[in-house]
Amino acid sequence: CCQELELKNVALTAGEKLKVKGEILHDAERFQIDLGCDPEDLALHFNPRFHDDADGAVLVCNSKTGGCWGDEKREIDNPLCFHIYNVYTFDMFEVELPDGQEVQFPNRAGMDVITYIRITGDFKLTSFKIC
Repeated sequence: CCQELELKNVALTAGEKLKVKGEILHDAERFQIDLGCDPEDLALHFNPRFHDDADGAVLVCNSKTGGCWGDEKREIDNPLCFHIYNVYTFDMFEVELPDGQEVQFPNRAGMDVITYIRITGDFKLTSFKIC
């Protein structure tokens, strides 16, 4: 079923890498990786959706400031066989997908340090590392 990992008081700084590995459940609807300073202020909301009403399989990235969502960035060619994500933070978040594809999303909030990380949804987390 649905797992959730929520970390507070972490210190992911520019140039560090967050490596998340896991398995997408076979009947997955969606999962998300959120990076920010709390649930209402997210510099990156990384949200693969496998059965989106509008686009079918789509990768949605967004940010949230003071509880308000920004404009979604949608990547329609969302591969269904995810296994590994590497998330980097600079002025730009660079998410490296297992097939070598890279998704970029701007650090709209201008956060220097990510102190809050949440991973939740139809995803079985097997490994988590900041390096």
